[in-house]
Amino acid sequence: MTDARREEGRRVVLVDGVRTPFMRAGTAYLSQTSYDLARTVLRGLLERAGVAPESVGYVVMGTVIQNISTSNVARDAALAAGLPSSVPAHTVTMACISANQAITSALETIRAGKAEAAVAGGVEVMSDTPPQFGKKARERLFLAQGYRSPLEFRRLLSGMSPSDFLPRAPAISEYSTGELMGESADRLAAAFGVSREEQDEYALRTHTLAAKATESGRLAAEILPTAPPPDFELLTEDNTIRRDTSLEKLAALPPAFVKPLGTVTAGNSSPLTDGAAATLLMEEDAARAAGHEPKARLADYLYVAQDPGEELLLGPAYAVPRLLERNGLSLSDIDVLEIHEAFAGQVLAVLRALESDRFARERLGLGRRVGEVEMERVNAWGGSVSLGHPFGATGARLVTTAANRLREEDGRFAVVTACAAGGLGHAMLVERIGEG
Repeated sequence: MTDARREEGRRVVLVDGVRTPFMRAGTAYLSQTSYDLARTVLRGLLERAGVAPESVGYVVMGTVIQNISTSNVARDAALAAGLPSSVPAHTVTMACISANQAITSALETIRAGKAEAAVAGGVEVMSDTPPQFGKKARERLFLAQGYRSPLEFRRLLSGMSPSDFLPRAPAISEYSTGELMGESADRLAAAFGVSREEQDEYALRTHTLAAKATESGRLAAEILPTAPPPDFELLTEDNTIRRDTSLEKLAALPPAFVKPLGTVTAGNSSPLTDGAAATLLMEEDAARAAGHEPKARLADYLYVAQDPGEELLLGPAYAVPRLLERNGLSLSDIDVLEIHEAFAGQVLAVLRALESDRFARERLGLGRRVGEVEMERVNAWGGSVSLGHPFGATGARLVTTAANRLREEDGRFAVVTACAAGGLGHAMLVERIGEG
């Protein structure tokens, strides 16, 4: 093993992590905002971990689609969750790896000695996506703020049609290319020869594993029972899992993006999801002195970036090899692999890239492939296709699940990795504390 992890100074550990049940957008959290779910998960984390709010030195939360009323949702939710007003908090956005960035930002705060404990996570409420107006309507509405007489207000409508004032939902597309992420996933799957059948088989696998992990109680360790208004029904499980799906049902779904011959469908893609997740990080000695039994060390991490036009979703195929090399490890040393499932085809393409000699030579500058991926180590409790993907929160779920799986499966090392819009990627090395 190299010195990458030994030179880090203060060691940062994951004490605990929780999340709300993840819900399909437009269902149980329809009346909630990011502030509501973030406040709920922060308060729940502190209570479950048995941590006094005043012992937390910093709060970082990730989010992607902001509610303008609470643009720094980390600060507003922290205050509402009972943390002292003296605790700083900030919100970060890095597309689908926003919570990953929140966690590593908090990690660096602890490493630098500026806090002994920090809370990091993320939140997303797709049900509260703010509508947008076209540029022409926005300009007129802004100027109308200065109107004083009925005569002046006539300018607002002059030359405008009613359709100009119709609100529009933001498109989930890559800003620099204009391409929908699902279209990129379709091209990526085709480039790596991932068939529609393979994608549907993977989707069935992740739903089946998520259902088993739910029924066995494994996921209960990370889920915070939540009772959102107005019905206050107690939610204890994700409603994104398709327990009744089958290969036949998945095969019957039409292409969602590239029609009529595309392979990415609603069934093998992650659903639009509402939810929040949070982790408690501490300096290791401080955690033990406070009576905590840390779950894992956050040993190392890195971020990468590729061309968003050609390799939008391929970040993990670049990040994982660099992370392993930095730490003198190989894929065979990794007991748990938690990879974000934006699309089944994206996951399979990344795994295929790691197993490819050609990709290793041409893209990574290596003499041979990174290694063979043992599927039983990959997302064994389900993933984003089955559990859902609240953009700003998924990274915290991945880290928490990785730590819990290491303990459950008696492993030593886990790798958490994810792709993100903009051609971004992330990988983190998580090490179980205790005998591996």
